[in-house]
Order: sequence, then structure tokens, then C-alpha cells
Amino acid sequence: MAYNFDEIIERRGTASAKWDAVKELFGSEDVLPLWVADMDFRVPEEVVEAIKETADHGIFGYTLRSDEYKQAVKDWMKNRHGWEIDGEWITQTPGVVNALNMAVLAYTEPGDSVIVQPPVYYPFMKAINNHGRQVVNNPLIDRGGRYEMDFDDLEAKIEDSGAKLLFLCNPQNPSGRVWTPDELKQLGDICVRHGLTVVSDEIHGDLILGDQPHTPFAGISDGLAEISVTCTAPSKTFNLAGLHTSNIIIPDEARRKAFDDQLEKFAVGGSSPIGAAATIAAYRHGEPWLHGLLDYVRGNYAFLKEFTEANIPELKVYSLESTYLAWVNARALGLDNQALETFMAKEARVGLNQGHIFGTGGEGFVRVNLACQRKTLEEALNRIDEAVKKHQGTTA
Repeated sequence: MAYNFDEIIERRGTASAKWDAVKELFGSEDVLPLWVADMDFRVPEEVVEAIKETADHGIFGYTLRSDEYKQAVKDWMKNRHGWEIDGEWITQTPGVVNALNMAVLAYTEPGDSVIVQPPVYYPFMKAINNHGRQVVNNPLIDRGGRYEMDFDDLEAKIEDSGAKLLFLCNPQNPSGRVWTPDELKQLGDICVRHGLTVVSDEIHGDLILGDQPHTPFAGISDGLAEISVTCTAPSKTFNLAGLHTSNIIIPDEARRKAFDDQLEKFAVGGSSPIGAAATIAAYRHGEPWLHGLLDYVRGNYAFLKEFTEANIPELKVYSLESTYLAWVNARALGLDNQALETFMAKEARVGLNQGHIFGTGGEGFVRVNLACQRKTLEEALNRIDEAVKKHQGTTA
């Protein structure tokens, strides 16, 4: 089946956070939003039909995690990633960010330290700070546009801080790095040696653009599975974020109970009939659509890279191994964080995530959402090109 990812679907006026908040966030309605990580693409038709069928039933009471639901998640993890899980390992939260907060409460005490590897998904730091814990940075090393982990620094930071928990972004957001099994094992061995729990955010694990496949952290070995909390969801893969359905996979019974105790304390969890139906349909029937999506995103990435190299050499587009979020070094523009944010929103009229919010090492970068129609991306790049040339003319 052919999928038309070039089709423009109007999202303004639908209470879309991405499109209907641009004036509040960026100061004008005339801003193209390429920021928050959702897509401008219609979901697989099988998902739409499953939602309609569920809606037609007309009753939306409290909903259990059915055997069909657990089997769909199990089959997806095995067939897509070679990871065999037990359905009883699955617990649910409305989203991965919620799970990060629950993990902080479940596995640490006030004042404890939690390791992060910036630049990294900024809710990691928020979840730690929200609950009176201490952020400890183990910065990634930028090797000419490709990030690596600093294992020596990691071990030193754990020893100095006494950290009990590490947040891993796998694949990495915002850089798009896909960690190799060797990298994950080296990190995991350090965490086992020092008694850390690893919360692995793998929400982008299905969105692999290059040759390096995604490796679930918990799939490396039984020893790493025992210390792991793996955060997954169909939301990024199939554009279902608004259905608030995430699957948190915790093999170790004691860790799973500690996590579930926090969910119960805050009355969070459970399943939505619409979210469950959409997840089952996506995991059962959505893979051909996903293949088409990944091809389209690869094309958008190539367009971004070619356009900037030809027209805006001040922007350096980093290699993108996964996700639909391009990481772009804009430091050559010579703007500080606030000035860069103002320049993109006010002069270029493009809404982007600013790199500094991702922590140490993100200053002077922007994150560009490529899950949009090519026409939208082209218009955004033309706006940035015009603004940069105007800026360079005024500063020459």
C-alpha cells in the first residue's frame, strides 16, 4: 500500500499543541512549528479503523490490560528488536515523562543524585529536580558531529555522588545517536558494579534511519535486565502521543513493585480503551506504514542537509541515525542562547527547540522536527536562509 506523506492535513484549530500554541510560544501566528516531537502525518488506516470500532461500542469504562494487548507488545518487541519479554513485566503510564517521575520516586530518596548524559531530553532534568534530587551530569563527548559516552567520567561521577539511578536515552535525543551493544554493555557493567538502576527511555527505538539497529538495554543480558526500567510507547512511532499510552517494561519483580507502588500512590496507570485499541492495531498492522515513514524522513533529512550545505553553511547538520529530530549546530551565527531563540522565532519565523534546554553541550544548537511535509520543511528553510542572509548583511 502506498502512503502519501506529502498530503497536507490542516492541524490549526484542532487544539494541536504543535500548531495552535505558536503565538503563545513564539510570539506570532506566522511561525512554522518544527519543534515538539509529534508528526504532521495521518496515522495508519488500521489504527483509525480500530479507534472507530471501539468508539462504536459506545461504552468506555475502566479497562484492563488484556492478554491481546500484552501479546501485541510482546510480539512487537520480539519481531522488531529481538527482545523477548514477559507480559507480566509490562506496566503502564500515560506517558514516558510520567514514568521518569515515578522512577525518581521509586528508586531514590530526597537529596540523592541521578546521573544524566547531556545534551539530553530535558524532562530528564525536570523529573529529578521536581522531587528534590540532584542532577549529576556525565556529558557526552562530541567527536566532530557524533556523540560518544565518557565512561571514565561516568564512573568517577558515580563514585563521587553515590548515585543510585541513571537516566539513559536510547536512542539518544536530541542527537539521534543509536548506541551500539558494546556501548550499552560498558555502561551497564559500570552500573551493575555500583548498584545503579538504569531507566532507559527507548521511545524512539522504532525510528531507526541508518544501518545500526536499536538494541534494548535490557536485552543485552539477564544481569542488565535485572537493573533496568525500559520506557516504550507507540506514540513517537505511530503519532499517537495524544492517546497517552506508554508501556514500561520492568523485568525485576522488586523494581516493578516499587514502581507500581508509586503509580498506586498517585492513582496513575491503567489503560484507556481507545489507547489500547490503537496500540494493538499499530503493533499488529502498522509496520508497512512505518517503513514508508522512515523512507520519507530519510528524504527530509537529506533535503535539510543538502539545503543547508548549499545555502546556509553557518548551520552544521549532525549525522542522524535515528528519530525524526535533526540536531543542528548554529554556533557559527555568533548568537547567545536568547539571541538565537529570538532570531529563529522573530526573524526566521520558524519555531524550533533550542539546544540549551537539553543541558550542557546544547548551547548554540537547535532541534528540527523533520516529521512534516517536504513543502513545510522547504518553506522553513527558505525563511531561515533569508533571515541568515539579512543578519549577515547587517553584521558585515
